[in-house]
Amino acid sequence: MIALVTTQSVRFLEMIGDYISLVLSVFAATLRTPPSWRLVREHLFHIGVMSLSVVAITGFTTGFVLAAQSFYQLGEKGLSGVTGVLVGKAMLTELGPILTAFMVTGRVGSAMCAELGSMKVTEQIDAMRSMAVNPNAYLIAPRFIAGIIMIPLLTLFSTIMGIFGGYLIAVSLFHMTAASYFNPMQVHITLFDVASGCIKSFIFGTLLVTVCCYKGMKTSGGAAGVGRSTTQSVVTSYILILVADFLLTLGLNIINQELKYSWMQ
Repeated sequence: MIALVTTQSVRFLEMIGDYISLVLSVFAATLRTPPSWRLVREHLFHIGVMSLSVVAITGFTTGFVLAAQSFYQLGEKGLSGVTGVLVGKAMLTELGPILTAFMVTGRVGSAMCAELGSMKVTEQIDAMRSMAVNPNAYLIAPRFIAGIIMIPLLTLFSTIMGIFGGYLIAVSLFHMTAASYFNPMQVHITLFDVASGCIKSFIFGTLLVTVCCYKGMKTSGGAAGVGRSTTQSVVTSYILILVADFLLTLGLNIINQELKYSWMQ
C-alpha cells in the first residue's frame, strides 16, 4: 500500500514537472520566435468568433436567472433596487469568467486536445521533430497567444450579455425602470471588480489552453487514448479553474484591502 502511494505520488510530481516544463517551453518559444500571424489568426477565429454564440447564450441566460433570483429573494424585503448591482457584480467578478472558461474548455479545449492527441498517436509530432520543427512553437504557441487574447474578450462579451439579459427580465417582467437597474451600478461597481474579472479570465485562459495542449501532447494508446486524454483535459481544466478562482478571489481581495488601508493612512 505504501509502495503504491509512493508510486502514485512520484507520477503526480512527474506530471506537474512535465506540465511546468511545457508551459515554460511555450513561453520561451513565443518570446524567442513568435509564430506567424497566419497561424495566430486562424486560432483567433476558431477560439473567439466561433465561440461567440455559445458564450452569448450562456451569459444571456445567466443574467435572466440572476435577475429573477435577486428580485424574488430581495423584493419582499424592499431591496429590489439592488438587482442590477447583484447581476453586474456577479457577472463581472465570478460568473462571467467562470462560465466563459467552462464553455471555451468544452468547445475549444477538448478540440485542441483531440487534435494534438491524434497527431501524437499517428507520430506526426515525432515527424515534425525529425524535421527540426519545434512542436511547442508551431502547434501550441499560436493557440496560447490566441487563447490569452480572446478569452478575456469573450468574458467581457459574456458579462455584457448577462447584464443586458438581467435588464430585460427586470424591466419586462418585474417592471423596474432602467434607471433603478443601472444607476446603482455606477456607485457600487468599482474598477477593482472590472480588474478582478479581467485578471481571472486571463489566468483561466492560460490554464485551459496549456492543460488541454499538455494532455494532447502526452496522449498514447491510439484512438482510445485520444478519447481518454480529451476527457482528462476537460475535467482537469475545470478543477484547476475552480481552484484558481478561489485562490484569486482571496488574493485579489486581500490586495485590494491592503491598498485601501494604505491609502487611508
